[in-house]
Amino acid sequence: MLYIIGLGLGDERDITMRGLEAVKSCEKVYMEAYTSLLSFGLDSHGLSNLEKLYGKSITLADREMVEEKAHHILEEARHSHVAFLVVGDPFGATTHTDLVVRAKKMGIHVQIVHNASVLNAIGICGLQLYRYGQTVSIPFFTDSWRPDSFYEKIHSNRTMGLHTLCLLDIRVKEPTLESLARGRKTYEPPRYMTINTAIEQLLEVVQEHQQPAYTEDTQCVGFARLGSDNQTIVAGTMRQLQMVDFGAPLHCLVITGNTHPLEEEMLEFYRCRT
Repeated sequence: MLYIIGLGLGDERDITMRGLEAVKSCEKVYMEAYTSLLSFGLDSHGLSNLEKLYGKSITLADREMVEEKAHHILEEARHSHVAFLVVGDPFGATTHTDLVVRAKKMGIHVQIVHNASVLNAIGICGLQLYRYGQTVSIPFFTDSWRPDSFYEKIHSNRTMGLHTLCLLDIRVKEPTLESLARGRKTYEPPRYMTINTAIEQLLEVVQEHQQPAYTEDTQCVGFARLGSDNQTIVAGTMRQLQMVDFGAPLHCLVITGNTHPLEEEMLEFYRCRT
């Protein structure tokens, strides 16, 4: 049996009762450690809190393990109960869907335990969830790689008056280009994109289009550490949000579409006053 269990967004206490019961029934517990992170991060203190509450030793599963060595996890699930813990909800990343597909093809029974994710927690700012369009991901730009495929989705959303959730890049255990060339992997330090960097890149991309989907005066909402006790939510223009220190990761950004009066009333509670 393979359990894929959502942990929610805050800390170790956000697991559901059903999820906790499933973890306690498992012989082996993995925690996905590259598409997101809980508010306390992945340091030894935070991980010990998980292990203390759940009563299980936890193995961190980085991108390399999940994407290249998933068969080891699945072979264990063929013969025993294995838990795969995911920050947020299990289907917040395509990697986890791939794991389910591979397990089912191997005849392994899969049980999903859902939890809160960024896709519904953003409702706290007052923008109605049914008025969102396509979600986009903003990757870190490099000197030679500046992808802008997200732009057309934002443009399409705003043409229809819909809000856009922008998920910001997380770079954890990424091999350096130099090490790949040498055939011996060394890794870059972890990096988490800030709202400030995301807006800088968004404004760079829009300059290349004759009919801009947004400007520095476009209203947005910035979120940091969503779901945690010290979450930060600020509404304002792109220009205003660029000047805000949102603090520690994770960050995400919403570019607003057409807003209803009730949505505007809620946004006023989070309005940037600078």
